[in-house]
Amino acid sequence: MSADAGTSGRTILPVADTRAVRAAIGRPLRGRRGVLALGLLALVGSAAAGTLVPPLLGRIVDVVVGRQGADAVTDPVLGLVGAALAQGLLAVVGMAAIARVGEQVLAALRERFVARALGLPLARLEQAGAGDLTSRVTSDLALVGDAVRQAVPDMARGALVIVLSLGGLALLDWRFFVAALVAVPVQVLTARWYVRRSSPLYREQREVGGAQQQQLLDTAGGIATVRALDLHDDHGDRVRSRAADVVDLALRVVRLQTGFFGRLNLAEFLGVAAVLATGFALVGAGTATVGTASAAALYFINLFTPINEVLFLLDTLQSAGASLARVVGVVDRDEDTEDTDDADGHDRSASPDGGVRVRGVSHAYTTGHEVLSGVDLDLAPGERLALVGASGAGKTTLATIVAGVHRASAGRVEVGDVAMVSQEVHVFAGTVAEDLRLAAPGATDEDLWAALDVVDARGWVAGLPEGLRTVVGTGGHTLTAAQAQQLALARLVLADPAVAVLDEATAEAGSAGARILEAAADHSLRGRTALVVAHRLSQAAAADRVAVLDAGVVVEHGTHDELLAAGGRYAELWAAGVGRVASGR
Repeated sequence: MSADAGTSGRTILPVADTRAVRAAIGRPLRGRRGVLALGLLALVGSAAAGTLVPPLLGRIVDVVVGRQGADAVTDPVLGLVGAALAQGLLAVVGMAAIARVGEQVLAALRERFVARALGLPLARLEQAGAGDLTSRVTSDLALVGDAVRQAVPDMARGALVIVLSLGGLALLDWRFFVAALVAVPVQVLTARWYVRRSSPLYREQREVGGAQQQQLLDTAGGIATVRALDLHDDHGDRVRSRAADVVDLALRVVRLQTGFFGRLNLAEFLGVAAVLATGFALVGAGTATVGTASAAALYFINLFTPINEVLFLLDTLQSAGASLARVVGVVDRDEDTEDTDDADGHDRSASPDGGVRVRGVSHAYTTGHEVLSGVDLDLAPGERLALVGASGAGKTTLATIVAGVHRASAGRVEVGDVAMVSQEVHVFAGTVAEDLRLAAPGATDEDLWAALDVVDARGWVAGLPEGLRTVVGTGGHTLTAAQAQQLALARLVLADPAVAVLDEATAEAGSAGARILEAAADHSLRGRTALVVAHRLSQAAAADRVAVLDAGVVVEHGTHDELLAAGGRYAELWAAGVGRVASGR
């Protein structure tokens, strides 16, 4: 399993090797092998029934050539009807069984992917970019799903038809079988030529697609910054460059497929010519009837569809295989090296009393550039501590480490049940009730209204077109920044954690909305141990204690009054009338 540097310079998430892909598919197959075997057996029967058609048609040809009576046609015609019915019925049973197993395996893989993706360390996700992950959960999983639903069953059926048809040719006369093999070297060489080129090409196509999606996310998500800094041309060039890469790869795929099918057409011509020439010779020598020669020709012509289908499905399966390797790369990522801190001697454990203890915490996003350095902090149960400092002081980083979003590079954190609300909140698509119940699935409507009361949101929620049943989020009713934040705080109330971390949770509301949100935040934190990254110094003044961060180090620590009396950094900020302190790492 490997993690490569993508086209955008990011370190993409791992891509699984063949062994890991097989293991990931094998696990959910356990317990479903009986259904899979039934499906394969039904497909074998369907293919076998189909191979009866050419000799039966050949028999009819011999009846016509020999000018036999109409009664002589009855048996082969009935045989054709029976073969058609058996072929159709068994094909339906087999395809349904295989599709059922495939969907179950795909569902297990998708669920495992989502579970693993949600557990990805934020720092690792930031290295890869959201585009890499979203392309895997959207386009990659879609390609794998298409392969499971269609390509794999069709491939299995086509392979069986090929094997049994070649066997039928051999039973007619071994020389027909040998003649049909004239096409095999061209087909084998074509398949090898194609597979060698398509596998890396499809992998590159998936990665370039992920890079394009990441660039679109960066540009669209940062549109305000792009406009403010007049970066339209720069971002336009980046989007065009990513699009050009995608188009270039698409054209390379088309050229590859054109060469692939051209070679297959050559193989078909050689095979048909060989079988017809053999039939002509055998009939002329009196060792085969016209009907037998006709059956042989039909056998080979009937091979066109399954052979071309199987070889064409190499195209789909190669693409799906590249996507599956990217999905499994997330599903089976190495948690021991990516997700745990034990090997480096630092740890995170539960606080026995509901407080928070931070000991020697240091953190660096890039080696040699520490954002935090040896931070020690204690929060007693039920105490509220405000973090203040200039932009880049390390406030948000410390908050995310306490909340468990980031893992510290070194040090130890003891904290109990914790939840975090940041300034960047997301309104999930669905009703208001569904959004709130993400924090407490068993909550009643009365519980939801009670939580909304705590954060002073009952009034505007009740005023929505359908109240709690109003659809919000993408495609639904648009909420203001303050309303979205109130929903996030209501979720905090419903989750009812012992420890709450607020990272500038009132920053996006504007001056009028900030007063509402500050009151809502104050109400939601009552009775909890709380670490608050203060957006305004008024929040720090209302806290039990204040910690001042400067360049990743706690330079002052005490109550609001104590720090004012000390005349240090906090007093300078207060005297300067700073009502807003920018966040940063």
